[in-house]
Amino acid sequence: MLHKTRAIVLKVTDYGEASVIVQLFTEKLGVQSYIINGVNKPKAKVSRNMLQPLHLLDLVVYHKSTGSIQRIKEIKAAVILKHIPYDIAKSSITMFLNEILYKAIKQQVPDEQMFDYIFGSIELLDNLDAGIANFHLVFMIGLTRFLGFFPSDVNAVNTAYFDLHNGVFSNTRPESNFYLSPPHTAHFKQLLIYGYNNLSTIVLTNTERRYLLSRLLEYYALHVEGFGNIRSQDVLEEILS
Repeated sequence: MLHKTRAIVLKVTDYGEASVIVQLFTEKLGVQSYIINGVNKPKAKVSRNMLQPLHLLDLVVYHKSTGSIQRIKEIKAAVILKHIPYDIAKSSITMFLNEILYKAIKQQVPDEQMFDYIFGSIELLDNLDAGIANFHLVFMIGLTRFLGFFPSDVNAVNTAYFDLHNGVFSNTRPESNFYLSPPHTAHFKQLLIYGYNNLSTIVLTNTERRYLLSRLLEYYALHVEGFGNIRSQDVLEEILS
């Protein structure tokens, strides 16, 4: 059957001399793998640049429920990214978020709300002028809403701690070692509440940003099976420092 769908590029793997297998998070079909022939040829119909991490696509695809690798009938850019490919900070954030998404999204069923969140976030990052250094933190917190471990008790007052294991704010220190304490809890809650709309007003030191990122990655590792280490973390922190 033929399907029209938007898609987000997650991973590209060379296949043979001229072809690639591209893993996409699609709006209508979830995570799917597609073979594209001739990409590495000089006069390829599909440009390799179109398949860069988190590029946004419009597709017409063939889909067989019994197939592990599908085929694409038509492909074009859904949005032309004007800044991410040429801005080192934005491209580093994109590479980092791509690795997060590749490890966190595994379902071969559609999740259109999650798709819209990621698609819109990439568009926003491409056009963002201020608050770029905190974008990845806000993105990761927002993504947890769709992954099933969004923080609870956000509006509770005088909450000094955030329990990473249970995903709740608390007035008492958790029994486990997985928690945020003052002043980090307040900064984390600020990122959560302010979101994208007030990125430029969130003021964090480099040290605090690095600390919150390390704990956010710990939060993901606690709740996403097989999450493991993120190789692009060091590069991102160096670029944003």
